[in-house]
Amino acid sequence: MFVDLPQNLILFTVGAFLLGWLLSSIFGALGSKSRARKRDPRDDRIRSLEAELRVAQTDVEKSREKAAEFAQELAEASDGIEKRDNVISHQQLRMDETTRDLKESVLKTRELRAELSERATENIKSEVKLREVETELEVAQASTDLIATGVLDYSLTPVEEVGENDDDLLDESDMSEAAT
Repeated sequence: MFVDLPQNLILFTVGAFLLGWLLSSIFGALGSKSRARKRDPRDDRIRSLEAELRVAQTDVEKSREKAAEFAQELAEASDGIEKRDNVISHQQLRMDETTRDLKESVLKTRELRAELSERATENIKSEVKLREVETELEVAQASTDLIATGVLDYSLTPVEEVGENDDDLLDESDMSEAAT
């Protein structure tokens, strides 16, 4: 070796080292017993806070899972509401369109009824006129037939000579006037 140390010095050094280790072990054992008796309240507080933290973290995870479920349910409910709103608005448009068509149909029906009643009135009037014309035509035809057969002869019989047939002449003359 480089340096020759006296053997006493090495023995003292090793002895001092062993003595120090032995004393530190003894004082450490005695000190740990006294430390175990005197527990630091901060350590208890730290342990309780750690336990509360673990409980809170599990509660947070459960709450996050529930929040995710609620968010999913909310999204589904929102989709359902949106679909229902679309259906309702579509049905409302159809109902408005149907109401509008119904009003238009009612107005057209009223117009057609009014036109139909006007036509019926005109038809009745024309039938009445037609019957009157037919009646006049029948009377005229009857007069013509009577004149043709010679029953009525206005040109040959003077009005003064016919004294006894005045009633018959008046009736026939009324008929000829009605014919014209």
